[in-house]
Amino acid sequence: MLNVSTQELATPSPVDVDQAEAALVEHYPRLVRIAYLVLPPALGRNRRVLTAHALVQRSLPRRRASAEDGGMPGQRRPEDAVDPGYAYVRGRVLCQALEAGLPLRRRAWPKRAQLPPLLPQVWGLRLFPRSGGADELALDQRLSALSGPARAAYVLRGLERQGDAEVRRVLAAAGVEDPRAALAEADGVAAPGEVSAAGLLESPEFDPCSLQARPTDLMRRRQHGRAALAALAAAVVCGTLLGMPGDGWGPDGAAAPVYARNPVAEAALDPANLRRVAPAAWQRSARTDFSVWPARGGLVEDRALLRRALAVWARPGATVQASATPGTPPGPPMGPPQLLFAGEVDGARVVLFHDGLRAVRYAEPKDGTEGAALDFARTDGADTASAAALVVGRTHANVRYLTAPWVRGVSVRDLLVPSGAARPVERDAYGVTSPLLSPVAPSQCRSWDVLEVRDGVTTRTLTDLGELAPARLTSGPPSAPVDVSGERARAEWARTACLLPMVRAKGVRSVNSWQFGRQELPGAGGSAAWLCTRAETWRGTGGSVLAQFQTPSARVGSVAAKADGSPACGAREPRVLAGVLWRSPAGQWYMLAAGSPQVTSVAASGGVTGGEEGRFLAVKVAGKPSKPVELSGRLQDGTNITPLR
Repeated sequence: MLNVSTQELATPSPVDVDQAEAALVEHYPRLVRIAYLVLPPALGRNRRVLTAHALVQRSLPRRRASAEDGGMPGQRRPEDAVDPGYAYVRGRVLCQALEAGLPLRRRAWPKRAQLPPLLPQVWGLRLFPRSGGADELALDQRLSALSGPARAAYVLRGLERQGDAEVRRVLAAAGVEDPRAALAEADGVAAPGEVSAAGLLESPEFDPCSLQARPTDLMRRRQHGRAALAALAAAVVCGTLLGMPGDGWGPDGAAAPVYARNPVAEAALDPANLRRVAPAAWQRSARTDFSVWPARGGLVEDRALLRRALAVWARPGATVQASATPGTPPGPPMGPPQLLFAGEVDGARVVLFHDGLRAVRYAEPKDGTEGAALDFARTDGADTASAAALVVGRTHANVRYLTAPWVRGVSVRDLLVPSGAARPVERDAYGVTSPLLSPVAPSQCRSWDVLEVRDGVTTRTLTDLGELAPARLTSGPPSAPVDVSGERARAEWARTACLLPMVRAKGVRSVNSWQFGRQELPGAGGSAAWLCTRAETWRGTGGSVLAQFQTPSARVGSVAAKADGSPACGAREPRVLAGVLWRSPAGQWYMLAAGSPQVTSVAASGGVTGGEEGRFLAVKVAGKPSKPVELSGRLQDGTNITPLR
């Protein structure tokens, strides 16, 4: 490799404000796309969008720049045939995007790019780019694993189509200490599928100027608003009382003692008052859920452990690692909770409680209480299927479950191998399983182990999504989902399982996969399946929906559309319409669409024009459309249906 110093490549030339402003206005969408791709994915898509716009908008020079300013673009070369104004603004954008990914340090002032942007700001909405397909999703996951300089190198090479020498120069001008190492790291990322890196980087998935809007958590906004009003009222009352003459606050009157001396609160934290269910209570009960789980484990009589667990639940200290699923209040118990388990699991002392609304897990090391953990999960409305197991322990890539007393047998199955046999799982005397490989662990999704529990009536399939309560997997139409069984259902889930990470950390109760159509592909491409995968949450709102397109040769289904909070594919709205651009083995592009059985006609407009009677559409197109494609359909009763988006 030719060894050329950065100083030899960079020959600054002057750029004034007018020249840079003209370049910024002309190339604004491209500059924002570059910033969005280079910014750290940990910011989340909403903040990445706003930060990308903010970085570009403050990239103009404050005065006429000269060679002494540093960071000026070099003389125009054939491999970087852009005007100096664009090169300067692009360099400023890259520099700020890289600074935004640097960790904050206690002894140094944060850089401006490391702080949330002052402008633009959007209140009450989440903004994010339009969803792409499986190729875009795979590329986004690979880019998220790179360092900031490596992402910048990949973008300059793929999106800006620069040679390695020019990439090194631009990175060095942006402050990267080792441009060669960044290029070497970027070499390890190959564009997935059959589309080039440039084509994927230019897709709507990475376009922060073409956005979708969704509301933020409306319930949380309402709660925060009420809390703010309550705090304001309390402040007014306090100020009034403190200004009164005499004894200030005055007598307490009928008010109860402070929390530390409240008899009800003390009773809730007394291990002697814990509710314990008899081992055979579930056999006589009219309901089978967490409320009839007996207290199990080798430490159910360790009152010191139970007292610590209840005290941490009520008042978690600063060193406690606490987590809660969305919509789960993390507050103290309202009364004495039910004890489900207390015992040693993988070198830790673990206690499981249930208070009617939540399952709560407390864990501490065997050699002390430093590093204790507290997890909350909402479990109200549980039934026999959703109360079949709870996660009792996690270590590295393994997970252990505590199974319900009515579970007669447990096995594990690789969901990606539909024809494979289930493997039996051992349990101890308390119902705790042996360690199982958790699909939550980072991997290339070459396997997806699920738990199968048999209760004497049927076999349930449960999967770990990183929360305290595993999610139940089902298949079939929304009106009558059934547990996963049979070759067809397992074959559908084999190409759906690797998409489940999209619904992690959302408090998911169950996930149903429904094949709503099968379409013969044009050009003798075989038969493709259309599926709708819906994740329901314990809180009843905030469910996620994925529309999939599964071709005969694909290992994983392509995501045609996804939405949060949509009623599509659910019991309230058991219908869906989705479309995708597909290229045949011969290289011909088609616009394909499919609707659920209630759809009687489908039409496309915008970038592609065409329509067909029935619930399937296949329109030949010359290439990828330059304009967005709009789909529409009509139902049996004559009403219109819009596509999932």
